[in-house]
Amino acid sequence: MSQRIIFGVNVTNFASNSGEVQAVFREFGCSIRTRLGLHEATDNVCAPNGLILIEFVGGQQKADEMTAKLTALKGIEVKRMDF
Repeated sequence: MSQRIIFGVNVTNFASNSGEVQAVFREFGCSIRTRLGLHEATDNVCAPNGLILIEFVGGQQKADEMTAKLTALKGIEVKRMDF
């Protein structure tokens, strides 16, 4: 089984940086097997922050590159689990 890397990407102001985050995800799209977005949304509230979970299968070097690009963005925090 190949190495699996799971990213938790905390986005603190989605409205102002969603385009930049999406651009990074597009750049590494062939290495993203699963992507799940979590945020608070009700009839009265749509939170400006959220959490994106990524299952990444592109290898260690590409994972490091994506981490660097995401953490360079304002309002983005990345945590990582390696299996």
